[in-house]
Amino acid sequence: MIDQKHIRNIAIIAHVDHGKTTLVDGLLKQSNTFRDNQAEMSQDLIMDSGDQEHERGITITAKQTSIYHDDYKINIIDTPGHADFSGEVERTLNMADGVLLIVDAQEGPMPQTKFVLSKALELGLKPVVIINKIDKPSRRIDEVIDEISDLFLELAVDDSQLHYPVYFAIGREGKAWKELPDNPSEHADLSIIFDAIVNDIPAPTVDPNKPLQLLVTSLQYDSFLGKYAIGRITRGNVAKNQQVVLMKRDGSLVSGKIDKVFGYRGLAREEVDSAIAGDIIAITGIADAHIGETIADKENPEALPVIDIEAPTLSMYLGPNTSPLKGKEGEFNTSRQIGDRLKRELETNVSLRVRDENIGFVVSGRGELHLSVLIETLRREGFEFEVGRPQVVTIEEDGVTKEPVEELLVEVAPEFLGAVSQELGTRRAAMVKQEQTSSGTSRSTYVLPTRAMIGLRNLLLTATKGTIIMNSLPHGYQPLGARLQKTRTGALMATEAGSTTAYALDNAASRGTLFVGPGTTVYQGMIVGQNTRGDDLDVNVCRGKQLTNMRTSSSDGTIQLTPFTDLSLEQSIDFIEDDELLEVTPKSLRLRKRFLDPNLRKRANKH
Repeated sequence: MIDQKHIRNIAIIAHVDHGKTTLVDGLLKQSNTFRDNQAEMSQDLIMDSGDQEHERGITITAKQTSIYHDDYKINIIDTPGHADFSGEVERTLNMADGVLLIVDAQEGPMPQTKFVLSKALELGLKPVVIINKIDKPSRRIDEVIDEISDLFLELAVDDSQLHYPVYFAIGREGKAWKELPDNPSEHADLSIIFDAIVNDIPAPTVDPNKPLQLLVTSLQYDSFLGKYAIGRITRGNVAKNQQVVLMKRDGSLVSGKIDKVFGYRGLAREEVDSAIAGDIIAITGIADAHIGETIADKENPEALPVIDIEAPTLSMYLGPNTSPLKGKEGEFNTSRQIGDRLKRELETNVSLRVRDENIGFVVSGRGELHLSVLIETLRREGFEFEVGRPQVVTIEEDGVTKEPVEELLVEVAPEFLGAVSQELGTRRAAMVKQEQTSSGTSRSTYVLPTRAMIGLRNLLLTATKGTIIMNSLPHGYQPLGARLQKTRTGALMATEAGSTTAYALDNAASRGTLFVGPGTTVYQGMIVGQNTRGDDLDVNVCRGKQLTNMRTSSSDGTIQLTPFTDLSLEQSIDFIEDDELLEVTPKSLRLRKRFLDPNLRKRANKH
């Protein structure tokens, strides 16, 4: 058993795409955690294990791993960089004693850097700064160091946090230096980072002689052993077959017995007989455990403070599919099946909230990306359902209804600045700061309501030909403002059920942009395109050409259709208005009106 003085618990925090996961890969490989053949077989971004993490190129869930360096055991927590998954960061920072703050040598500290660093400093964690990607041609290292010191001055809660070591790295190549190298291509490894973790990060301050306390920070499932409760032992020791008490959020006590104890080595869990205070472990046998609850000594149970997670900002309706095509493409489509799956999700997704609404559910999360990742996960598991337009989650404070506000940082080439400012102006965004970066782009900071962020990303990407860099993070609450003006034109709806024909689509294409191609099954009230005008329009996309002796069937082949726009999940969520729904199945995404019958639609619009 390792002594707690030789344990280091660190969290790796940074803005999205600044190189956290890549650096953890380098540490795993250089600590000889893998055998030679495993290291060759292992893909890049070892820690990003989920399918969506590989496809989107982002970290979605926080993960822990352990490496050994000399006599030291280093527990590493890899955290997400997106503000939408900041609940993952908030709960896992409780397990760490220090943080590696990674900053891009070109971009410098970005909004999410500020958010996660403030959380780390509030918890009193010791920071170590690593300036990554120093081989970038447009690096601006001196400016970035100044920006980091300004950030620490703004966020530090005591003077000791203003003294932090700075290291330089190229995470992709597994190199790091104490001083800025003259030639980044020279041979180097990550031994400087290993030494920094051992020397700069403190050992856990715990008492192994007092009664057991362990805060459940994460949960995992296994079809053989059931639920794993993961957390750091705050005091005492843990052993197999030990009698314990689970202290629930409501104050009730549940007796239990620890079945097995697991430590971490690399990405694998290995069974151990016991573990000491300060170590991060996984235990089985406590089936009722939930995140934020305390596993304590049976004789002297004492609860640890419950993890405080920031409130969700966006909600959306999610319920069983009610379209004419329901049940044809999904395996699970009843309200009960969806409800059971959402209950399971609540156990591990700490930022999520679910409210039962008779048939469907209202799901609340930290942003569009947070909710769209959940929708995509359900879809891949064979669920079929429908979702409504995202709505902001308001709060009541001193009798005033308040809505969440976001701080938006936009970096764009000067020629697109007018288009961006115009779009943000229509959404009541207030500019706080504007500056010119050393690379010639314009960097602006805006404050705007969270509801104005819905659909904004795709519009700005189109307006700037895909060159915009935009990041946002929560910025508190303000009194609820007036309704935002509609930023989208009307929809084209199918008037009858059937299969679309090239002839009918050719006629409909003159009315606007189509979302379906020929041979697609549609139903009455399904949205098949976007009108060029502001009002909705019913179109017949199933009509065939009358084949008389004046027209030959062969002339149908001369129709040249403009390629249709195939909307992604995020684009579809952005597109829908309050009177529309998105039908989600494992095979298809279909936009539709809430009321499919045109007469019912007209009646609803009058109210």
